[in-house]
Amino acid sequence: MTTHLQGSLFDQADQTGLGPLDGLRRTVLGSGAWIDVLPGWLSGADALFERLAAEVPWRAERRAMYDKVVDVPRLLAFYGAADPLPDPLLDEARDALSAHYAGELGEPFTTAGLCLYRDGRDSVAWHGDRSGRGARQDTMVAILSVGAPRDLLLRPAGGSGATVRRSLGHGDLIVMGGSCQRTWEHCVPKSSRAAGPRVSVQFRPRGVR
Repeated sequence: MTTHLQGSLFDQADQTGLGPLDGLRRTVLGSGAWIDVLPGWLSGADALFERLAAEVPWRAERRAMYDKVVDVPRLLAFYGAADPLPDPLLDEARDALSAHYAGELGEPFTTAGLCLYRDGRDSVAWHGDRSGRGARQDTMVAILSVGAPRDLLLRPAGGSGATVRRSLGHGDLIVMGGSCQRTWEHCVPKSSRAAGPRVSVQFRPRGVR
C-alpha cells in the first residue's frame, strides 16, 4: 500500500531497534486501572512503519452500526498466536514485553492486531477490549505506535470523569493494565489537523480482544 509519512526529525537513527523498558512511567487512572508510557521505545520507527505499510496484507472491513452497514474507518490486520508476525522487530517487541510484565501479567503476550490510520479521517470509537477475558479479568494491552503521532484518549467507562490524552507515534509505547479494559474506555478520535499515516500494533494475551 502506498502511504506518505513525514519523517520525524527525532527518529533519524541509523539502525532500528528497541530500547530498555526501565524508562516506563506508570499513571494510576483509578478503579484498579493504570497505563505505562515510554516515548521513543523503538528507534528508527519510521523505517518499520514503511515496511509494515507496504508489506502487511491490510484489509478494509464493514460493520453493522444501528440500522446500516458502514466502512470501518481504518485498515486492519490480525496475527494469532500461531501466525508469523510481519516483521522480526514485532517478535522482539512481543518477547520483551512478555518478559518485562511476566510478574504482573502471569502469561505472555501472544497475538498482534494492527491498525493503519491513513490520515486524520481514520479513527476508532470509544471502547474497551471486552469481547474476551478482558470483560471479566484484569489484563494488559500493549500498543506500539509507528508513523505520525495521533492522540489516544482514555476516560472512565460510561463517559463520566476527566479524559486522559496521550500523543503516540514514532516508536512510542503505551500499556493499558489492571482493570483498564473493564473500567475505562479508549479511542483515537478523528482529527481536522493535518495527520500523516500511523500504524498501531496491539499486543494482547490469549483470549483478549
